[in-house]
Amino acid sequence: MSAVQNDKVSTIRHSAAHVMAEAVLKIFPGSKVAIGPAIDTGFYYDFDLSRAITQEDLPLIEKEMRRIISGGHAFEKKIVSRQEALSLFKDEPYKTELINDLPPDAEISVYTQDGFTDLCRGPHVASTREINPQAFKLMKTAGAYWRGDEKRPMLTRIYGAAWEKPGDLDSYLKMLEEAERRDHRRLAKDLDLFHIDEENPGQVFWHPNGWTVYRALENYVREKIKADGYVEVRTPFVMPQTLWERSGHWAKYRENMFITESEKRLFALKPMNCPGHVEIFKQKLRSYRDLPLRIAEFGSCTRNEASGALHGLMRVRGFVQDDAHIFCTKEQLGSEVLRFARLLQGMYRDFGFEKDRILVKFSTRPEMRVGDDATWDRAEADLEAACKNAGLSYELAAGEGAFYGPKLDFTLVDALGREWQCGTLQVDYQLPSKERLNAEYVGEDNARHSPVMLHRAVLGSLERFIGILLEHFAGAFPPWLHFEQAVVIPIAPPFSEYAEQTARALRARGIRARADTGNDRMNAKIRLAQTQKIPYMLVVGEKEAQSNTVAVRYRDGRPQETMAVEDFAAHALEKIAGRSLEL
Repeated sequence: MSAVQNDKVSTIRHSAAHVMAEAVLKIFPGSKVAIGPAIDTGFYYDFDLSRAITQEDLPLIEKEMRRIISGGHAFEKKIVSRQEALSLFKDEPYKTELINDLPPDAEISVYTQDGFTDLCRGPHVASTREINPQAFKLMKTAGAYWRGDEKRPMLTRIYGAAWEKPGDLDSYLKMLEEAERRDHRRLAKDLDLFHIDEENPGQVFWHPNGWTVYRALENYVREKIKADGYVEVRTPFVMPQTLWERSGHWAKYRENMFITESEKRLFALKPMNCPGHVEIFKQKLRSYRDLPLRIAEFGSCTRNEASGALHGLMRVRGFVQDDAHIFCTKEQLGSEVLRFARLLQGMYRDFGFEKDRILVKFSTRPEMRVGDDATWDRAEADLEAACKNAGLSYELAAGEGAFYGPKLDFTLVDALGREWQCGTLQVDYQLPSKERLNAEYVGEDNARHSPVMLHRAVLGSLERFIGILLEHFAGAFPPWLHFEQAVVIPIAPPFSEYAEQTARALRARGIRARADTGNDRMNAKIRLAQTQKIPYMLVVGEKEAQSNTVAVRYRDGRPQETMAVEDFAAHALEKIAGRSLEL
């Protein structure tokens, strides 16, 4: 979709939010309105309602919205003074607060349609008729604290989906149905991968099946980074306040850290690994000949995320990053960015994410940051030059950088077209500086210099990446990653011994295989294997036992074929060793 189309759809969505607000006030008189922006797939509006609302109320609101839309009411903009605005919204406490918080010289505008006036910057469509009555749908309600502050009133948020054409809405609703089918939390239960206890929110209990997938993914990353010149380390899970103060995290990130105390000293459970890696770098005086130094860690981190923001594996409190930090000279920065881009693209390709499914965002200095503007100028310019050198095209995201430096974020587009930010590369002149953690190396000029520090991750957190893969593959992991690569199913009890013998032979070759010799009938065992999305189902009976073969049923439904056990093992191992996405 082009930028112009995006703007048009966003304007329609924003206008639909105003129509919904009008409809709600007509149906629930005495309610108060708060804010109602357009969002990626539609809009929402927050209300302080005169009575509780349920899902059953949404069709009634939709009906009133369509009645308003059919009237062809113009959206009329008016610039008003602060005093006029306060008078207009004297009975609307949330609007009044917003007006009072505006800068003294701010231009204040309101929009009116069908007698309903709202405080708004716009823009809006010219008339309600530009909102297609068959191209929007109210989706759900949720609680939302006013201005995101849990100490403020809890409001009711009504979400709507809106598009330019009915067909676009239909496609979106079908995508939601498919997303529900692929929900990683549902698949995790079907596949017995993990659970999260309500009393311990955001912390994952990995079951044997899930842990097998986790370790396969971890070992894959370890193999890749070792081949790319990284050394692996381990740093403490708990580190003192003094270190976090010197790094800048105590001032900039403390609210997201779990704090503990021992012997009248404060410590924090680490939310990230970077200070620990700088401490390792500092343990001896480095030479420029030692650089670049690539330090990697499967670092266990904990972040104090709000419980309402937690979502299965996608947003947790405890997680492991495929984290690494590259210490290099300024002259090496460009080649290290290029090297990292090649590593990242190659790893993503192994999961089926080709270049057209990878989006790159270049984030510049945020408002809350450390360091002076000159240093930021240099960091941003160096990263921009490195991107050009690596041939990376990107979207600029002004003001979204880390508090210590500009960054690149790498987003994957999954099978449903959804976007997931995973990898990152961040340029940091701050943390290793003399003013912070004082990391040094001896340059070719025999003087001491602070290295450039590149923070980087490919997958992000292993937990979240597994959640993304679960939904992307709908639970049907590639053979190399699946917790069980083959199951041997006897057609009747007399052939259980041959099934066990075959499974042992496959395990001896390094294939994750078992024999299902339980009491269920063969068809029930096949259905179970299909539910568990096992790549290869090997059916054995008298003919197979006599000829040392297996009847191979493939997960993707291709025709069954009979193969010698050794031939099947060679086929499966070729797919597993090559990390093929095919069976």
